[in-house]
Amino acid sequence: MEKRNVLLIGGGGREHAIARSLSRSPLLGKLFITPGNPGTADLGENSDLDTDEFDDVVDFCETHHIDLVVVGPEQPLVEGITDYLHDYGINVFGPSKGAAMLEGSKSYAKSIMHKYAIPTAGSEVFDRHEISKLETYLQEQGQFPIVIKVDGLAAGKGVFICENIARAREYIDLIMNDVNLSAAAPTIVVEEFMQGEEVSVFAISDGTTARYLMHAQDHKRIGDGDTGLNTGGMGAYAPAPVLTDAMKQDVMERIIQPTIDAMAAEGTPYTGILYAGLMITGEGPKVVEYNCRFGDPEAQVILPALNSDLLELMITTVNGKLEYQSLDLAPDYFCTVVMASAGYPGTYTSGLPVRGLEHVPEGVQVFHSGTQRNKEGELLTRGGRVLSVVGRGSTLQQAIDAAYEGVERIEFEGAYYRKDIGAKGLRYFNS
Repeated sequence: MEKRNVLLIGGGGREHAIARSLSRSPLLGKLFITPGNPGTADLGENSDLDTDEFDDVVDFCETHHIDLVVVGPEQPLVEGITDYLHDYGINVFGPSKGAAMLEGSKSYAKSIMHKYAIPTAGSEVFDRHEISKLETYLQEQGQFPIVIKVDGLAAGKGVFICENIARAREYIDLIMNDVNLSAAAPTIVVEEFMQGEEVSVFAISDGTTARYLMHAQDHKRIGDGDTGLNTGGMGAYAPAPVLTDAMKQDVMERIIQPTIDAMAAEGTPYTGILYAGLMITGEGPKVVEYNCRFGDPEAQVILPALNSDLLELMITTVNGKLEYQSLDLAPDYFCTVVMASAGYPGTYTSGLPVRGLEHVPEGVQVFHSGTQRNKEGELLTRGGRVLSVVGRGSTLQQAIDAAYEGVERIEFEGAYYRKDIGAKGLRYFNS
């Protein structure tokens, strides 16, 4: 059996989950992770490789005989790392720069959806230099709420729900004057507001064939009951009962496969993970947005459900033979609770000791998101989102209980977590 050396790019909880799945493959030779974290260090070799310099990545791959590069975060994909490495004959699991524009440009994604009749909200696009036209449009259309989005990547901070025209003007002013938001807004997308419940559907594609992986529900707000500021995600669970089996089939036939077909027709075949954020409306599922990679913290509940060999699946996908690959998914439920630093998503303190991981119950998985080790080897906090604690059960309630039992065994000063992760799903079983 030929062993493959793999380079995994990224350093968060998503990459820890990917690394754990890859490490279990009998096909794996050596696993390198850059930059990685203390959790991935137990599964492979962490590296300080500067992935912003694509030439350095090429040199690393040639020196370490890398057979496959797996890209975790969206930024390198949108910047074209897949294309660059392909030019040097290096296999990459992740879409090309052109295909990653589905996440990199909301206006481009909307144009694809409208052109190929993929269900989504109605929208208008305005150049950043046409603010007067945008304000006239807002005055003339009297239906609120509406949604305003910056076109490019904004770390989850570029979407605004506007209840009235005054709030819309306030957000437009913020977009134009905030350095980061302004840089991500060559154009501004205005969408109709969709009523319903959100769900994230994950599929894998080799450019022609699309296969369903799992669907999950994220919890973006910092506070219980979906209150407070948006975050990178305070927890998730899978599968989410809001998406029925019939809906899942409909999503694959009317959204996922048509998107893959559309990208092929546009000359930019989509290879890798396609993550479609959907709204379950009264008219059926509609696309809110696309993402070109695994979500975080959704990956932490999706990958533990994958019984199939992840490395084999990625290799098969890169080789364009996904239609011949079987997928084995556990029938269980999974729930992850994110333990965050006090003050997140605002100002927080790092460098606080993390204790209790050795006391986490058997069967509960812990993925590192924002941790570090000092010179003495002590585990410390390093980021806003510190750990993702994952429970598993034959019922959603069992998975939730297991996750929170794990959380209760872990300590660091000021540790904060939501108490209601998964509660949305329980409504479908308690009604």
